[in-house]
Amino acid sequence: MTTSNNGYPTGHRNLARAAILGLVVGDALGVPVEFIGRDEIMMQPVTGMRGYGTHQQPPGTWSDDSSLTLCLAEVLTAGYDLQRIGNSFVKWLHQGLWTARGQVFDVGIATMEALGKLANGVQPDQAGGTSEYSNGNGSLMRILPLLFYIRYKPGPERFEITRQVSSLTHAHVRSVLACFYYLEFLRLVCEGKNKFEAYSATNGILTAKLQELSVTGSEAEHFNRILQGDLRTQPEEAIRGSGYVIHTLEASLWCVLTSDSYREAVLKAVNLGEDADTTGAVTGGMAGIVFGEPSIPNEWVRQIARMEDIERLIVRFQSVYAEACL
Repeated sequence: MTTSNNGYPTGHRNLARAAILGLVVGDALGVPVEFIGRDEIMMQPVTGMRGYGTHQQPPGTWSDDSSLTLCLAEVLTAGYDLQRIGNSFVKWLHQGLWTARGQVFDVGIATMEALGKLANGVQPDQAGGTSEYSNGNGSLMRILPLLFYIRYKPGPERFEITRQVSSLTHAHVRSVLACFYYLEFLRLVCEGKNKFEAYSATNGILTAKLQELSVTGSEAEHFNRILQGDLRTQPEEAIRGSGYVIHTLEASLWCVLTSDSYREAVLKAVNLGEDADTTGAVTGGMAGIVFGEPSIPNEWVRQIARMEDIERLIVRFQSVYAEACL
């Protein structure tokens, strides 16, 4: 059987399933060790799906990362509507929509504040915070389904739609650009570039976008480690798993660039500690696409909460974005 340069059997790629399952599994792997420091985790590192821990949830339980990702995916099955996406997020927070076990047990401060504004009628792309301190990873963690909606659109339109969806909760240019980078990297992988080619090319795209937006000086410097092009040579000690959006983007890239499989990448991610579920989710979505859906261990997938519901959503999503999911 011939394979593409990303390792998929030719003609058998299922990008949406790889992305969504990859993200949910990575999230669930990290939930039990969220907020735990790396030194403590390394005394008993995560090697597979386990439960309880930080949030006292059974194995296979996913967090707000997956919930909001699934909310976005579901809305996109009926087309792009920013207000409906925002309403779906509010329904998650207040009614438990797309929660793993019927309750919200984890929500970021910036997301909580933005969803409060949305519930009170604030214009959707004006709800997210714009301050220096509004650069958590809360939009990066849920942006992935948008890839399949914008994949074939012109560059300026891809950026604008990404800006809008990020700005529901995180409107600072740094968070928007992190989401844009993530989606552009994965778009290039979907087009057939290997992960190293995609990394190099995405650095060029982001450099051009920084210039276009006149993002210079200290703001542009936040992306320096990524744009220098040698992130994969950084030692693990230099990679952070915190809730800061740049740390999450760097960590997910580092985990994928330095790994040879989905399993290796996501275990590296959650064992970085700190915001383990989100690092696992962002890395997992990326690794699912880079290494392929068959690379996600079945023994992990089988333990995921509401797996039948997720599968049904994936089928609906693929039926709408069939071409973009291949």
